[in-house]
Amino acid sequence: MQQINKITLRKIPMLPLRGLLVFPYTVIHLDVGRKKSIDAIEQAMLESKEIFLGTQKEAQTDEPDDKDIYNIGIVAEIKQILKMPGGTMRVLVEGLYRARINRFLTHEPFISVEIEEFKLDPPEKGSEIEALMRTLLYQFEQYVRAGKKIPPETVVSVAGIEEPGRLADVIASHLTLRINEKQQVLEAMEVKDRLNYLCELLAKEMEVLDLERKINARVRKQMEKTQKEYYLREQMKAIQQELGEKDDRVGEAEEFREKINKADLPQDARERALKEVERLEKMPPMAAEAVVVRNYLDWILSLPWSTETKDRLNLTLAETILNEDHYGLDKPKERILEYLAIRKLAKKIKGPILCLVGPPGVGKTSLGKSVARSLGRKFVRLSLGGVRDEAEIRGHRRTYVGAMPGRIIQGIKQAKSRNPVFLLDEVDKMTVYFRGDPSAALLEVLDPEQNNTFSDHYLEAAFDLSKVLFITTANSVYNIPRPLLDRMEVIEISGYTEEDKLQIALGYIIPKQIKENGLKSSNIGFTEGAIRKIIREYTREAGVREMERIIGAICRKVAREVVMNKDTSIHVTVNTINKFLGLEKYRYGAAEKESQIGVATGLAWTETGGDILAVEVALTKGKGNLTLTGKLGDVMKESAQTGLTYVISRAEELKIDKDITEKYDVHVHVPEGAIPKDGPSAGITIATSLASAMSGIPVRNDIAMTGEITLRGRVLAIGGVKEKILAAHRAGINKVIMPRENKKDLEEVPENVKKKMNFIMVEHMDEVIAATLLQDA
Repeated sequence: MQQINKITLRKIPMLPLRGLLVFPYTVIHLDVGRKKSIDAIEQAMLESKEIFLGTQKEAQTDEPDDKDIYNIGIVAEIKQILKMPGGTMRVLVEGLYRARINRFLTHEPFISVEIEEFKLDPPEKGSEIEALMRTLLYQFEQYVRAGKKIPPETVVSVAGIEEPGRLADVIASHLTLRINEKQQVLEAMEVKDRLNYLCELLAKEMEVLDLERKINARVRKQMEKTQKEYYLREQMKAIQQELGEKDDRVGEAEEFREKINKADLPQDARERALKEVERLEKMPPMAAEAVVVRNYLDWILSLPWSTETKDRLNLTLAETILNEDHYGLDKPKERILEYLAIRKLAKKIKGPILCLVGPPGVGKTSLGKSVARSLGRKFVRLSLGGVRDEAEIRGHRRTYVGAMPGRIIQGIKQAKSRNPVFLLDEVDKMTVYFRGDPSAALLEVLDPEQNNTFSDHYLEAAFDLSKVLFITTANSVYNIPRPLLDRMEVIEISGYTEEDKLQIALGYIIPKQIKENGLKSSNIGFTEGAIRKIIREYTREAGVREMERIIGAICRKVAREVVMNKDTSIHVTVNTINKFLGLEKYRYGAAEKESQIGVATGLAWTETGGDILAVEVALTKGKGNLTLTGKLGDVMKESAQTGLTYVISRAEELKIDKDITEKYDVHVHVPEGAIPKDGPSAGITIATSLASAMSGIPVRNDIAMTGEITLRGRVLAIGGVKEKILAAHRAGINKVIMPRENKKDLEEVPENVKKKMNFIMVEHMDEVIAATLLQDA
């Protein structure tokens, strides 16, 4: 057994150590920065130059309490003090012997403690101690060789220590142990226990070192393999360069990387592209997946991620270009010029989403091209008619064979610019299919708050569509889904008047057709009367498409004459036009030639513009049944029933036999029975025809009418006023009866048409009957 000599209690300054533990017989430098610690050292220098070194349990604690310091520590002698810049101090100390804290005396201005000193007599060196010493020394030698962190000379100096306790302490001071393990060695007062514990620790450390060595060997081997492969690849590259050859797979991957680095891709797209290049590099050249990856990379690199055209911000020039290409269309032209003005002032704005709604042939699609030309942007057109698959908009995922991006991304690639004018034609003609709703996919495209991060299923990287100027076209807003319509700014484009068509023919269509058919202006000419005859008697449309086809047909016939005789010069007049076009297709002024009983002329709105509508009523002997023919919709049928009820309720005033409905069946027919008809605006027309048929009084043939009727005879407002008035004007009818509530809509009617028309504003059906039935007949 080892004899422990206890001395009486002793008061001594204490230096708390952080993350460090000092053993007896160890000389070490300590860097001291805390004020209490510096004061403790200065006090120790004034006394016996001895200080107690106690280790903190937690190194992060700045102001240690009694419970934060281990009880057993070391009494050390201060050998040297060196004051450092910044108020710190470097102290050289030597560990002397172990001691235990009996109690803490003071904490200010430094920590002082009362300690019990342990001065140990050397134990008797029996065979067991000797065996433990030899084992420990052998393990330490193995540890030094394996770890290579301790100089080999240390083993020689340690081997010369004869005292067991000192040997244990010196070896413990050289080991890389945790603080709690070192503390356990320090607290082992019995040398035998200390030696045993150290042997266990060294055995454990040797196992850890052995594992480390195996891991390092594996890592080194892998590194050597990688370096070898790299070296061989570099050699292959050098040889191939000398021979003027390239490794296809490596060359392709390097080529893609070079393109990606040169391309100004967003971070997300760049990371995806580089990841795909790595996949491609590891694939066999003929693998099916390699083709998919190559196509994907080609798409990523071909898109204009940052390429854009510069807007032409000259408003005067833009207006001139718009007027050059299109006659009229003031509202859309004004909106485009407003956008240009704001673009010039605000610099950065989101592209508007315009929706041009109007009948066919009024120039909606061609206006998109004109807008692109006026802005100096690229133009892309996408027809949505019949599109029924969501993937047409968003693209297919790459898991599908033959997958491609959607039509939006394809259009952007075609434009080679990220800010083109993108025309989505016939947005009202999309259909819903089991593969998804394409109109729902368009919600993200046409939402200025979302389209800056448009995600195509194929690309899987966000593309910014916020700078694209989207223009959509439609014949009717009724077929456009409400959420989609809500995201667009609707601009109504109504049909052209006769004067508009005349100007369009003279200024645009005739010069275009002369050029397209290889003629010269000296070969053919049109009189104003000939053009008016074409408009009135050969076409019946809101736009100018049919008129252009007819003028083109005349030009082709003239071209044939020119080929036969180069000096041919033909002047197309009212008298010669039948020679080119044959008999007239339509009767100008389609109103009835004479006033008739039971026949009234109504006005209807259609997708091709406005049109006149004859309503015929006949009475036949029967039991009061109402028959409706002419492919009428439910709303129109209800209007007929409402009109009949009103007329019967006014039988006395209209001098109608009260029993007429019991003696006769009523048949209401609207001609052109193959065309579906619906809506409430024919209400007053049907009621007028019924009143005429039942009273025997003819309806004036020079009046057209439109308006919804109620049971009490009130006339309610309707829509499509401009188109209906233009239809009456085309038909040669100059008097129109319409609801008083629609008076405000007359502002949209061209002035030259309004001057020729006489409008009768009504609020009640009695006013309609008074104006339309020939009372003196």
